[in-house]
Amino acid sequence: MALRVYNTLSGEKEVFVPLIPGRAGMYVCGVTVYDYCHIGHARANVVFDVIYRYLKYAGYDVTYVRNYTDIDDKIINRANQEGVDYRTISDRYIQAFDEDMARLGLAKPTVEPKATDHIGGIIAIIEALIAKGHAYESEGDVYYAVETFPNYLRLSKRNLDEMKAGARVEVGDKKRHPMDFALWKGSKPGEPWWESPWGKGRPGWHIECSAMSMEFLGATFDFHGGGKDLIFPHHENEIAQSEAANGCQFVRYWLHNGFVNINSEKMSKSLGNFFTIRQVLEKFDPETLRFFILSAHYRSPIDFSDQNLDEAQAGLERIYSCLAALDEILLENPGIPELPVAEALAGAGPDLQDKLEDLIPRFREAMDDDFNTAQALGVLFDAVRASNRFLAEANEISSAGLSLIARARRSFTEIGQVLGLFGNGPAAWLEQIKSSKAGRIDLSPAEIEALIAERAEARKAKDFKRSDEIRDMLLERGIQLLDSAQGTTWNVR
Repeated sequence: MALRVYNTLSGEKEVFVPLIPGRAGMYVCGVTVYDYCHIGHARANVVFDVIYRYLKYAGYDVTYVRNYTDIDDKIINRANQEGVDYRTISDRYIQAFDEDMARLGLAKPTVEPKATDHIGGIIAIIEALIAKGHAYESEGDVYYAVETFPNYLRLSKRNLDEMKAGARVEVGDKKRHPMDFALWKGSKPGEPWWESPWGKGRPGWHIECSAMSMEFLGATFDFHGGGKDLIFPHHENEIAQSEAANGCQFVRYWLHNGFVNINSEKMSKSLGNFFTIRQVLEKFDPETLRFFILSAHYRSPIDFSDQNLDEAQAGLERIYSCLAALDEILLENPGIPELPVAEALAGAGPDLQDKLEDLIPRFREAMDDDFNTAQALGVLFDAVRASNRFLAEANEISSAGLSLIARARRSFTEIGQVLGLFGNGPAAWLEQIKSSKAGRIDLSPAEIEALIAERAEARKAKDFKRSDEIRDMLLERGIQLLDSAQGTTWNVR
């Protein structure tokens, strides 16, 4: 199955045909570095990290560019509030962003440019736009003339006349049309500035992404991504200025991730439901947050709540528990021979045969359908359930069965590398989560294990009353005991 992606520009799923065979160029709008990142940033960056990983997994040579906006009104305002240089603010929050993304397991992009390193390229584009009649200087500022670009608003499917009717030009406004946008801003007293043909100033927001993407990917490239909130005006303006300057198509496939809601409401500082990544990771494991994000299709809205994070963690625990069981068997049986697929599959029941034989093809089919990570995780859970049944029902595992277990473990690892999951040692991760959960109650893991040992002794002595008392007492305190042939384990409900 060919990779098909939903292109915001066409409003349809399209087969991905790279501009250059075997290669893929992708630009994703990064953050404006004036504060700590919130969970909306987490979603966007995890989503495009997985797209980047999958494109490489599918065999493409990928150039992935994700920028930092390190000069902006918000950065300047923050610097003025603290009485420091704007670079102090931008450097601080670039470092914070890098730390947050590393905790979420993001792979490093190919290039991470800063806007202030590309002032020369920005000025060159603006000069080209003025020369072609698409931009004009006005009292030290330079504006893009939207009426000169017939395809303006094609991405967002809006109407310029209707938007003009809803806007107005103030008396003394420097713009010719209310929708014209700034390419260059003349500097005000106390603001950072760069020399330009129009005087001292700094770039507008939109022009920087055109300059940086052109620098590293060329005038036309394959993918441009970001959140849906960037479709208008940011991406719309990028298209207008880039295509007017270069005379060719800017981006071939536009990808946009959906919004994050908080308890079914739009995230907003004014509503008091705004959470930074750091606040979330005080309560939840980073891989749990990543798993939660990937549990929904990237274009769909996703509802953030403690309950939904708890459910994501429970799902991740089920997978890690399966991996831990597979690892234990493989550790006890080193040097398992690699058997042909048909012979290895003969060591399993028909259910596991079906799930493992088709695991990687079904995973790729899901990802080829517009990077459907939710469906991909569903495929993975099917294989986990089949593996658990096989392990529970097998009295003795044949050499073919062991080969199958090894094959299953390799497939889970392969999928995990694409999704950026399961990179931890399963036993250690489960123990860490268990200890974290135990921290929410008034019992330590050692105390819980001691009570489990006492219960085992009571059962051995046929003192079932005491055994039940211990089980019920732990259950009242949120500890669930799970008995199996291998012994008793526990979890926090």
